[in-house]
Amino acid sequence: MKIMKKERQIRLQDTIKTNPFITDEELAEQFHVSVQTIRLDRLELSIPELRERIKNVAEKRFADEVISLPIDEVIGEIIDIDLDKSAISIFEVKKEHVFKRNAIARGHHLFAQANSLAVAVINDELALTAKANIHFTRSVKLGERVIAKAKVFDIHNEKDRTVVEVNSFVGNELVFKGEFEMYRNSH
Repeated sequence: MKIMKKERQIRLQDTIKTNPFITDEELAEQFHVSVQTIRLDRLELSIPELRERIKNVAEKRFADEVISLPIDEVIGEIIDIDLDKSAISIFEVKKEHVFKRNAIARGHHLFAQANSLAVAVINDELALTAKANIHFTRSVKLGERVIAKAKVFDIHNEKDRTVVEVNSFVGNELVFKGEFEMYRNSH
C-alpha cells in the first residue's frame, strides 16, 4: 500500500536523521517511490544531498577534535583524524583550482591540503609549519579527487619539532608527498 506524501516525508526525515549516509536510491527502494520523488521530497524539506550531509556530519564530528586551527580553515574535507597519529582528507579539484589553459590543478592547492592536514593532526593549540620538503609526482586534473593521508612520526625530535608525513593520492596513484616539520607549543 502506498503511503501518503506527508507521512512519507515524516518517515524520510526520521530515516535520514538516523542514517545521514543513506543514498537517494536506497531511500527510493525503502519507500517504493522513484529517486526523483525522493529528491523532490528532500528539496521540499530542505534536506541536503548525500555529499553535503556527509560533509556536515564530518564537520560536526571533527570540529571538536581539531584544536590547532578552525575546521573551516582546513583545505579539503577531513574524513578521519586521530590527533598526533594520523588524519585523512579529501579534496575535489574544481574549475577554480586549475589553470584555464590545460585544466591542471595549481600546485598550491595540493600543498595547502597537505599542509593544513599536517597542522590539523597536531594535538596542540599552536601548530606552525617550520619546514616542508615536498614533491609533486604527477599532475592532477580537473574533476579528480585527491585523498591526503597524514602520519605523525617523530613527536619528540631533538629540535622540539613534530614530523608529519603526508602522501596524497588520486585513486591508488601517488600525486604528492611531503614531509612537514611542525613547531608546537607543548608536547
